[in-house]
Amino acid sequence: MKGKDSLKDAIYNAILESIISQEYRPNQVLNEKTLVEKYGCSKSPVREALVSLCNDNVLRNIPRYGYEVVRLTVEDIQEMLQFRLVLEGGLLSANCEKFGAAQLDCLEQIDQACRSATDDIWSHWAFNTEFHLRMTAFCGNNYALDQLQRCMDRLKRAYAQFYWGKPQAALAFDTKNHSAILHALQAKDLDAILQYLKDDLNDFGGEHSLYPLRL
Repeated sequence: MKGKDSLKDAIYNAILESIISQEYRPNQVLNEKTLVEKYGCSKSPVREALVSLCNDNVLRNIPRYGYEVVRLTVEDIQEMLQFRLVLEGGLLSANCEKFGAAQLDCLEQIDQACRSATDDIWSHWAFNTEFHLRMTAFCGNNYALDQLQRCMDRLKRAYAQFYWGKPQAALAFDTKNHSAILHALQAKDLDAILQYLKDDLNDFGGEHSLYPLRL
């Protein structure tokens, strides 16, 4: 690793991955000393990583006690899904003419990979994320793309929280509207695009999702 910042970033990513993999559970308290021993480094990069995770609302600092893993609430997830509906829906409505055969074929290939990845939750999530990011990228707004990436990163934690300890049979269910979105884009049917996007977001978490959009 190259210096202090790289070490801090590596520890940040390692802690985040441990949260996503459920090694560290929601509401669990992490101890700075234990993390220093785990990563075999000085206190400084660990502390900086913990501060950054607090700034990103992944952890909550409890003075003289430790760092609590923040549990994402139903309301948190509702807000993120509503944000995505406004962001993605607005971009698709304004830019649906940009989706020609090449763009739709690219998205169809990603969707096929997503539908096939039903045995591994994180491969499935990665293809789902790629589908929405690529669709947004085709709209040509880099700032919006960055914001969607940040939102998807946070939703990954919610996805882990929802699926922890549950069967993965519902994985294919939560992306079943992708093909309908593509057909609506091909037809340039704005009402259908928005409806299928909303249906897709409503499926977050699978067949028994707790997070339907209330709009």
